[in-house]
Formats: sequence, C-alpha cells, structure tokens
Amino acid sequence: MNRSTLISLSILVSIAAAGVAVSAQDKYTVQVPNGLGFSEFRGYEDWPVIAISQSGGRIAVIVGNPVMIDAFREGVPGNGKSFPDGAKMAKIHWNSKKQEAYPGQPTVPGTQHDAGFMVKDSKRFADSGGWGWAEFYYDAASDTFRPATAADRPPQENDAKCGFACHSAVQNRDYVFTEYGKR
Repeated sequence: MNRSTLISLSILVSIAAAGVAVSAQDKYTVQVPNGLGFSEFRGYEDWPVIAISQSGGRIAVIVGNPVMIDAFREGVPGNGKSFPDGAKMAKIHWNSKKQEAYPGQPTVPGTQHDAGFMVKDSKRFADSGGWGWAEFYYDAASDTFRPATAADRPPQENDAKCGFACHSAVQNRDYVFTEYGKR
C-alpha cells in the first residue's frame, strides 16, 4: 500500500472507532417513564456494600449511599426509626456461573442481569411509603440498559412506585428487605 492509502485507511478506522464510542449508551440518560432515572444514582458503583444475596440463579450485591449506610449503622430500621430522606440503595444482579478452574468451583457473578434502585424522599413519594423504585434490565449483547416493563419477571409498572406492592410486605422495616450484615 502506498502512503496516501494508509493515511486514508487510518482516517476511516479512526472515524469508525469514534462512531462506536459515540453510539455507546450513556446509562445515566436512561429513565423509567414517569419515574426514576440512572442519573439519580450516579456513582452507585462505588458505594459501600450493605449485603449480598443469591436467589433464582442470580447473585446480587446491595450497596448504599452514605446516608443509607449511616442509618443502618445507627440501627435503622430495627431501632424503630425510619430511613432519612436522601437514603439510596442499588441492587445489582448477575447471572451466576461456576468458576470451574478455581478450587471448590465457587459460584461467581457472570453476565450482568439488571440494576434496581430505591430512594427515600417522603415528599416526592408520599403515596408509596416515602420510597421511589426503578428497575433496569441489562442487555450484554448491546451493552445497554432499558427500563423494566410489565412484560418482565417480576412485572414492573413504569413509574417510581413499581416496588411498592412487593415491599409492602416489610412495611414494618420501612419497606426495606435488606439487612445490614454484621462486620
């Protein structure tokens, strides 16, 4: 190849690479219609762990912002108090897989399945126990998130109250299932 062909090819490759980078989803723009958006939980990837769980072939880590962690450390909800406004949780699910090459063949996170969020805002969500919820399913093939819908399992209504019916079972725990693990 001559020099001008190499330069042209190099420019085309650069343009194509830039197009892929530009077209990648910014997850912080995704929002549940009439509900919460990823942007309200920016930085959740670095929040401290509240607990982990495993259910239905999925592994989850539940993390909390500093307001949530402080409340748990003060004994909420077991001390009879409610979580304060501004408390936030994120629950990230992965499909589980066996790590065959490791001793004991532990079950570890595989591909991500979804991310769910809760925020306490007693004014904004007065009619759902003071909490707002959102669930976003992850598509590994396209590396994108989408709001959960009524067609998903479990079904999710497209609003910030999508978790209220399920979480009403723990109304006496301020609508929070997760227990803060002793450290």
